[in-house]
Amino acid sequence: MKSAITVSLVPEARGGPFVFWDGLADASEQAGELGFDAIEIFPPAADALDLATIRALVAQHGLSVAALGTGGGWLLRKLTLTSSDPATRKHAREFVGDLIDAAAELGAPAILGSMQGRWEGDVTREQALGWLGEALEEFGDRAAAHGRIFLYEPLNRYETNLFNRVPDAAAWLRTRLTPHIRVLADLFHMNIEETDIAGALREAGALVGHVHFADSNRRAIGCGHTDTRPIIAALREIGYAGYLSAEILPLPDSAGAAAQTIASFRELTARA
Repeated sequence: MKSAITVSLVPEARGGPFVFWDGLADASEQAGELGFDAIEIFPPAADALDLATIRALVAQHGLSVAALGTGGGWLLRKLTLTSSDPATRKHAREFVGDLIDAAAELGAPAILGSMQGRWEGDVTREQALGWLGEALEEFGDRAAAHGRIFLYEPLNRYETNLFNRVPDAAAWLRTRLTPHIRVLADLFHMNIEETDIAGALREAGALVGHVHFADSNRRAIGCGHTDTRPIIAALREIGYAGYLSAEILPLPDSAGAAAQTIASFRELTARA
C-alpha cells in the first residue's frame, strides 16, 4: 500500500477535510519531505489546473498524483448528477468528464463524491439511481479510454441518501455494464455507517480502488477511536495495493496532521 495526502485548491472549502491549503508547490514540498508517495488534489475545476506544472512539481519531490476530486462542482456550482433539472445534470457530467481527462493526464483517477447528489422532492430513488448509473457508465468508459479507472465514493447518511455502505455500493456496481468503476472506501464515512469496517472491505473485495485514511473524528489516524489494524489486515487479504490517502481535517495544523498520518501509515503497514 502507498501513502497520500490531500491538498485543496478551493479557498471556499477552507475548514474542510484537506490537509494542505497553501498551493501545490507548498503541498508537494512538505509531502515529499515527509516521505509521502503521492498527493490527492481537490481543484475548483479541470481548467484551473496547470498540468505541466503539476507534473513537474510531483516529479521534483518524488511524488505521484493519487487522484483528483470533483467536489468543487458541488461546492462552487451546486452541480449534481441526480438533480431534477436536465441542464444541471448535463453540466455535472461535463464537469466530471473534464476532470477525468485531466486526471488521466496526471496518471490518476477522478473521484465522484458529493456531486452524486441525493433523491428528494419529485425525484424518486429509482430515478436518481438511473441517472447515477448512466453517468457512472459514461465515466467508467471515459476513464478506460485513458487506461484508468473511475472512483465512486459512498458517503454517510448526512451527505447522501443514495449509497451509504461500501458493500451496498459494490453490489450495485457489479450490476453495471462498465467494469471500470471502483469503490472509494472512506474510513470516516464507514465509521458512521458500517458495523464492521474490515468485514465491509472484504465484501467489496477487488472493487476497492482507493481508501481515504481518516480516523473516526476525521482527524489523522491515531487521533480517534477507529481500530485500524483489522482494517489493514482486511485490505491485505483482498490484495489492495493502492493508496491510503489522508482526506482529514488539518488539526492541530497541516504540519501536525501530515506528520501524524505518515507515522501511523508506517506503523500500520510495516511488516514483521
